[in-house]
Amino acid sequence: MMGDRLNSLQDLFVVKIGGNIIDNENNLASFLKQFAQLPAKKVLVHGGGKIATEFAEKLNIPQQVVEGRRITDHDTLKIVTMVYGGWINKGIVATLQSNDTNAIGLSGADGNLIRAVKRKKGSIDYGYVGDIIEVNTNLLCQLLDNEYVPVIAPLTHDGNGQLLNTNADTIAQSIALAVAARYKVSLIYSFEKTGVLKDISDEASLISKMNAADYKSLHEKGIIYAGMIPKLENAFTALHGGVNRVIIGKAENLNSLVNGSSGTAIQI
Repeated sequence: MMGDRLNSLQDLFVVKIGGNIIDNENNLASFLKQFAQLPAKKVLVHGGGKIATEFAEKLNIPQQVVEGRRITDHDTLKIVTMVYGGWINKGIVATLQSNDTNAIGLSGADGNLIRAVKRKKGSIDYGYVGDIIEVNTNLLCQLLDNEYVPVIAPLTHDGNGQLLNTNADTIAQSIALAVAARYKVSLIYSFEKTGVLKDISDEASLISKMNAADYKSLHEKGIIYAGMIPKLENAFTALHGGVNRVIIGKAENLNSLVNGSSGTAIQI
């Protein structure tokens, strides 16, 4: 029955782009050209952490990242809002327009797209970081139905006027889950590596398939760490919530990620 339901739904690609690809103008342009040519409805979620870090360093604002998640004080929030919601987001939208793709750039505050709550202080105070509580599925589907391609910056809001920095991998997972009942969703995490690697310095050490037990073992051994942790945690959450498939791999290989011939396939 589940297979029959999925087969009756339209394909939708939710693609997250991050890592060094955002920093490299030529690589980003190549990726966006492939993304524009995807033969289905699509949503793009982007990060941009390294550019934000460069801006912060120029302004002498210290930065701290814990397991791939940026600690966001008031000054850092200003920087990520300008960089993520402005320079990166609008640059991507403009490039997609040049590829005959009618993209529309959004943050979570636009159209009340993504509401979040400020993360509670625990052993680590993440500052102005948001944990997502709701995605405006109707708005997202209206945009998709009208042939817009949403390009979403990793910023959310709390409904009380406060912007919040939110992990882009988590946003991509939340978007994918929000529309999983209406579309056959493929969630693709794309960055500069060929996928999940046993040795971060060796592209040939690709793990082609990974399940939760594999992840736990590799995490405990310290083989998986930093920014790969939120990717994989979000991947498993998405699959358990009804997303059809999750692939992690190289942005320049987007076409082969889509057809399943490259990258790491995440499995329950």
